Amino acid sequence: MPTYDTTVDSSLANNSHALMLELVGPGGRVLDVGCATGYLGAALKERGSEVAGVELDPEAAARAAEVLDEVVVADLETVDLVERFGPESFDVVVFGDVLEHLREPLRLLSNATGLLRPGGSVVISIPNVGHADVRLSLLQGRWRYSDRGLLDRTHVQFFTRSTLLAMLTQAGLVAIDLRRTTAPPLATELGVDGSALPDGVLDWVSGQPDATTYQFVLRAVRNDATGAVAAVTAERDALRTALAETEEEAAVLRAHVADLAGEVAAARGELRDLRSTLSMRALERPRRAYGVLRRAVGR
Repeated sequence: MPTYDTTVDSSLANNSHALMLELVGPGGRVLDVGCATGYLGAALKERGSEVAGVELDPEAAARAAEVLDEVVVADLETVDLVERFGPESFDVVVFGDVLEHLREPLRLLSNATGLLRPGGSVVISIPNVGHADVRLSLLQGRWRYSDRGLLDRTHVQFFTRSTLLAMLTQAGLVAIDLRRTTAPPLATELGVDGSALPDGVLDWVSGQPDATTYQFVLRAVRNDATGAVAAVTAERDALRTALAETEEEAAVLRAHVADLAGEVAAARGELRDLRSTLSMRALERPRRAYGVLRRAVGR
């Protein structure tokens, strides 16, 4: 598996890294499986998380160790994560574009569920082999691997929505928040020749489910009542906290608006007084001029 390195920009709307940051949330203890140079973990640490990583490449692991709290060098095909870190030792386990590179992703994913604390979750980003461009490439008799993207040459497993959800079920997990990044047909790195397609094919393929889905990005919890309730409870508590903070901010704003309203009322009163004074002075001027004129004529 090649070592990836990039910069995480949380402001991007159609980006798997930004979506993973949202799904992990701030704080907590996080394990970044296949952490590479630690670029995602570093972004998580900036949001207040304690982050450990697992990486096969020693050189990349050394770089990750400079920014993460702990890094273990291990082969993801054989490592026992629970043995390495201990049961119920993480709030979130992240697989960012990792599982498709493994011969047995189900084994690792199942093993990772033992790391989850009550209410913990798994966050996954994974490419969609059902994207329209993959289907159209096959219609043109092409299946060309590339260095990155949907048909990365190091991918050994390929997933659609249904096969991804089936793997989660087999691992004892259930998705509670499934999002996606998108790319329109004929716009990916696969370079499909739209002019060589028969009439109507592009429209038909474009209308199929997940035809524009480039990656699935999801959060999953243990598929049991305790895990699901804990996850929902944690999310509810987070929303309540956010609501309370919002109400406090609203109260401060209302007080500020009330102060401003008082200042505006006072300013309007002063303006009325000034207008009245100006009006009186404007009337006094011609009266004075008339008096001067009369005195002059009387003389």
